[in-house]
Amino acid sequence: MATMAASFSAAAARRSHPSRLQLQLRARRRRLRLRLPAAASSSSSAAPPAAAESFGWEDALRVAADGGRADQSDLSGYFRKVDTCNRGMEKRGEFVEFTVEGQVVGYIHNGFVEHLRDFHDVFTIASGSNGSSTVEHVTLHSSLRTPDERTNAVGNVIKSLGDLIPGIRNELYPITSSYGMPVYFSLERAAAPYFGIKAYGVHMNGYVEKEGQRFLWIAKRSDTKQTFPGMLDHLVAGGLPYGISCEENVIKECEEEAGIPRSISSNATSVGAISYMDIEGFRYKRDVLFCYDLKLPADFVPNNEDGEVDSFRLIPVPHAANIIRRTHFFKPNCNLVIIDFLYRHGYINPDCHGYLKLLQNLRRGDCS
Repeated sequence: MATMAASFSAAAARRSHPSRLQLQLRARRRRLRLRLPAAASSSSSAAPPAAAESFGWEDALRVAADGGRADQSDLSGYFRKVDTCNRGMEKRGEFVEFTVEGQVVGYIHNGFVEHLRDFHDVFTIASGSNGSSTVEHVTLHSSLRTPDERTNAVGNVIKSLGDLIPGIRNELYPITSSYGMPVYFSLERAAAPYFGIKAYGVHMNGYVEKEGQRFLWIAKRSDTKQTFPGMLDHLVAGGLPYGISCEENVIKECEEEAGIPRSISSNATSVGAISYMDIEGFRYKRDVLFCYDLKLPADFVPNNEDGEVDSFRLIPVPHAANIIRRTHFFKPNCNLVIIDFLYRHGYINPDCHGYLKLLQNLRRGDCS
């Protein structure tokens, strides 16, 4: 990991001044942008319309405490949240396979392929036979043989594409055909949806038991967060970067996001995974989230260490369920993880209409 990350950083330093090719590419992008799908130019592409809605804890808690508006066995609000994370499957035919060493690692939109054509020494774009111009698949150039070479070469392309890929974080994700398989190279996190890469993350439900009742610690994201600012979130969550196990990532995120010491966070329990696939514009998100539960001491109070959380609240589990069913206040994928929690702790039971269908839909994506 250190060698790969160092190579990535060194390459970034060499790219600090635009070359003639980069300037030409920027001009070409301005021309090509005229052909972008409307949604592809938006930096907030993954957010539902309500994400722009401003709300405070008073609004959320008022909805949370209102238990009389609907039957608790009505799962329709949960189904809507699942659908929010699984949009655009009818547009799947607009994407072509992205392969490495003969294995499919992602999917790239036909329109985004046009932005890769000038990088002949990085990407090989295979077209149809008999003179057809239809793209069949995209792969990496055969000269790029090692993970480091591929990471640096693709990193150069991403840097050159500039604002076509917003939100660069300088955080590398491992590229594999499925979880636990060999890593072919590493890719900037913000670019993963543009290459249709399967991305993995960890989400942890931190809960407390008091007087026979369960409570969930809920975070409200900082208003300065680049993605989903001000929305409700898990106590702890984060992407799974290159070179770290899920368990160690949970422990790391616990310390950074909630001030939970290792002596407590090491007790977090792995409880499964959820998955979803979301298409908007050139972005094809294929996410798998590993779910964890952590029972916290009754007197524990979280403290954010990295500035990404505005505040926390301890909410009865049924109240958190009300917020999910009736609002768009939660970051979309958090809804799915909490719904999974509701299943496992008996808040959603087989007497609820649609019980099995909703359970299946929590893994609608490629969970591999």
